[in-house]
Amino acid sequence: MIEVQDLTKRYGAALAVDRLSFRAEPGRVTGFLGPNGAGKSTTMRAMVGLHRPDGGQVLLNGRRYGELCEPLRTVGAMLEAKAAHPGRTAYHHLLCVAESNRLPKRRVDEVLVQTGLDGVAGRRVGGFSLGMGQRLGIATALLGEPEILLFDEPVNGLDPDGVRWIRTLVRELAAEGRTVFMSSHLMSEMAQTADHLVIVGRGRLLADTDMDRFIEDNSVSKVKVRVRTSDVEQLMSLLSAKGISCHQGVDGAVLAVGVDATTVGRIASAHGVTIHELAGERGSLEEAFMRLTASAAEFRAGDR
Repeated sequence: MIEVQDLTKRYGAALAVDRLSFRAEPGRVTGFLGPNGAGKSTTMRAMVGLHRPDGGQVLLNGRRYGELCEPLRTVGAMLEAKAAHPGRTAYHHLLCVAESNRLPKRRVDEVLVQTGLDGVAGRRVGGFSLGMGQRLGIATALLGEPEILLFDEPVNGLDPDGVRWIRTLVRELAAEGRTVFMSSHLMSEMAQTADHLVIVGRGRLLADTDMDRFIEDNSVSKVKVRVRTSDVEQLMSLLSAKGISCHQGVDGAVLAVGVDATTVGRIASAHGVTIHELAGERGSLEEAFMRLTASAAEFRAGDR
């Protein structure tokens, strides 16, 4: 369990985090979203004692990070890619972290295999690509087999295979009962990974809700049904007669708005309209996020 309680952090006159409160619970992936400058990184660094709050606190399993006797066994964090000393090999970086935290040496080999770095364990970290650095940071976070995991932009720099690996990894960690808290600017990945969302803007909480409800509540576009049929005009006439708004898309499919696929299929079947494709669509996480945070973005390009 992560509990953020009235967290406040200032940098001079700038208020980075403003009385922020939320909880991230075990057994699910909590996505942490917000525009640039929203206070995400500051909040995550405060969780592990890298920033001292001006007010409030963060509790990890009921205790502050500085009160944990063996912190790496409770929380593992990957907050910055390539944070390891560039002159060390991947193996010796992990070995140093393990030995300084009284973790068994076997864990070094285990996390190297788990993150796909076993083949480059003897290479110096300074020669790693951004993606390899990300994997090493994740390996470091996993060393102590912690109950809580913090990942700040974990897919940054990874190739498609690495992105899919991260997606699978975090889901498996949550399925094991761990608390997984991750930030990302890639909405498509967050939509496939997170169960719950915490969204901030200008240091304040904007939303704390599950994924489906957030999209439903904040999408401009309504639920739609995509239909492919050889009887386009007849189907559109039938739907319009039922008071259902519909139009033909550029790809030729009929889009029915504000209705579910079952209703459209029932109408078509009752009148002998042959259906080749019938699929429900909903608004996207990106659309919902942009709508909610429109007034909270620190930087916004002007229209041409």
